[in-house]
Amino acid sequence: MKKSPSPLLLPLLAAALMLVGCGQKSEAPASGSAAAPADKKKLTVGLVQTGAEGAWRTANSNSMRDEAAKRGITLKLSDGQSKQENQLAAVRSFIAQGVDAIVIAPIVETGWDPVLTDAKKAKIPVVIMDRMVKVADQSLYVAFVGSDFAAEGRMAADWLAKNAGGRTKIVELQGEPGSSAANDRQTAFAAALKDHPEFKIIDSQTGNFRQAEGKQVMESLLKKHGKEIQIVYSHNDDMALGAIQAIEEAGFKPGKDILIVSVDAIEAALKAIVAGKMNVSVECNPLFGPKIYDTVEKILKGESVPKSSANKDQVFDATNAAAALPTRKY
Repeated sequence: MKKSPSPLLLPLLAAALMLVGCGQKSEAPASGSAAAPADKKKLTVGLVQTGAEGAWRTANSNSMRDEAAKRGITLKLSDGQSKQENQLAAVRSFIAQGVDAIVIAPIVETGWDPVLTDAKKAKIPVVIMDRMVKVADQSLYVAFVGSDFAAEGRMAADWLAKNAGGRTKIVELQGEPGSSAANDRQTAFAAALKDHPEFKIIDSQTGNFRQAEGKQVMESLLKKHGKEIQIVYSHNDDMALGAIQAIEEAGFKPGKDILIVSVDAIEAALKAIVAGKMNVSVECNPLFGPKIYDTVEKILKGESVPKSSANKDQVFDATNAAAALPTRKY
């Protein structure tokens, strides 16, 4: 028969076992080991993009992807393919998936109230990127991080007023109808030129921010107006680059016979300025990744963020385009 421990030894054995247990709990696991505590929750962000309409948008999407990868954020990107119904469906899908935050680059300004209301009810914060929305209740989105399109339109007009050299007749290549970028660049440009009544916009047509459509529209305008056209004001560089092709094919010299005034300042535009084919491009920085994720992380931590913030842009022409090219990231 097995002999039981003496009653006097039981307290000693219990104390020893407690010491062993405490010692195991107090040991800090090695960094990176399987026993290390779990990392903080990985964030998942749904990005509702406009599409892939040009070099600017590609740079914008890449900035969002690259910065997400750096921060260990899971980014779910939905390509709207330039259709708002696709964007609305993407927002609903992200709500159903329970993402931590939704970022929207809206194709047009209106029509967002119902899905943003759904996101708010689901307690998923929404950040509007690049282009603005018009909603009845401003609390439906937490913050806007974008560009000041009106300022860009004014800067384009101010440059023209100082550098037109007697040219006054303008054709305008407009961006996507209903978008805040097109609306603000058009309105602000026209308002700024009211102080310079010598200028006249003789025609305006949309090229939907696309190079191929910019070329087609410019071909049509050249057939209609011919040598009367002295200035092209384009709402973005992709359309301006298409217009340059059409102008050259029509036997004119872009940048000389017809001034080219544009917005975005992508690398291809700066190269065109250096080559003398474009005269000016007002910057619209697409690299929103760091600023967007800073905003999202602060919101999710319960910190306050500005309701609206915009990048500061500059003007590029023959005086500074060449110097900027070596460090251009888009």
